Amino acid sequence: MEPSPCPRVATGQQIGAGWTPALSVVKALAALAEARRLGGEAVYWLADEDHDRLEVATTVGFQEDRILPHRFRFAAPDNTAAGWLPWTGEHQLEAERLWGEVPLPGEPTLRGHALALGAPLWKRGLRPFSPTDPALRQPIQEELERWRSLDLEQDLVRQAGLLDAEGVRYGLDPRQQSAWFSLDPRTGRRMRLEPGEPCPRGRWLSPGAALRPLMQSLLLPGLAAVVLGPGERAYWRLTEPCWERVGLVKPRIISRPSVFLVPRGAALNAELLEPLRKGRWEDFPGAADGAAPPSAALIANPDPGWDAATSGRFAQEVARARHRLGRLDRRLRRNQAGAALGMDPERLRQRLFPLGRPQERVLPGLLWLRQDDLLDRMLAALGEAGPVVLLEEP
Repeated sequence: MEPSPCPRVATGQQIGAGWTPALSVVKALAALAEARRLGGEAVYWLADEDHDRLEVATTVGFQEDRILPHRFRFAAPDNTAAGWLPWTGEHQLEAERLWGEVPLPGEPTLRGHALALGAPLWKRGLRPFSPTDPALRQPIQEELERWRSLDLEQDLVRQAGLLDAEGVRYGLDPRQQSAWFSLDPRTGRRMRLEPGEPCPRGRWLSPGAALRPLMQSLLLPGLAAVVLGPGERAYWRLTEPCWERVGLVKPRIISRPSVFLVPRGAALNAELLEPLRKGRWEDFPGAADGAAPPSAALIANPDPGWDAATSGRFAQEVARARHRLGRLDRRLRRNQAGAALGMDPERLRQRLFPLGRPQERVLPGLLWLRQDDLLDRMLAALGEAGPVVLLEEP
């Protein structure tokens, strides 16, 4: 374990190609802002022990204004932890075709790629931390074995039952997902351990996602706070009964803010983000004012003297007309929303919610990491952040 000269604030993310998703940059800067406020140190936990291949390999590239989903391929056995996945010269060329200039890794692994991309954050004072460093990991094996002897799995299962009774969603199910794995430090193979199954000789004990918060505090003494996204906060609820049992103090949890980069001149506020995402143009300021929608001009009723067939055909034609006019209604509301925003709301929606999701969940963080001015403005804004931060694009 490391000495603790000052309070620490930690955050982290499973390392992904291109630092995808960009929300990992937000987490990093939010931790740095909080550490500066406390006069402490910010630590970025490189989750290079995780082995979700699909997550680390999935990102997006660009073709003019189009966003194109992309997936890297890694020649490594199944269950290889992310830090050991090879990052070859071909991966580097593939990344440059997607995003332009990409920093060269210091080692030919996905961990090396992530460390190289994070250099602008390390320069600002955030410290990268790998939990798979043998000098740190080997000395805690005995303590992890002690934890395993406490049968923490049963605590997790009981807590899951309590949360179920409260109607709380917690993201992972300890009745299905293993609490312990073994990790081969030579190859990075991470394999599930069944209850009572001994950890093979020469391998490390590796806590599952629900118990990882405990190992984080063990490896980072003086951990005062952690910056977590909503999914992480949910599964941290599972660990609540375990802290006292292992003799650790749970750090304070800080909710990760969301950041949106907004085009210059767009008159947008946080309250309008959800109507924008759903295309509810009628909820924008001024949309209910001014001219009545085109469908309101259609007032037509059948003549009482018509026969039933004529009246029925008339009703069908009116319904078709109303449907077509409804499209004009939407166009009018979109134009009115555009006047309030100062730009076409549909184009703005595509910028802030590409592929239907917030841009920070879709874009690679590399796009933000290469912009020093943006990082400085984001850091300053996160120091005074509410739950949502809107920043003007550079």
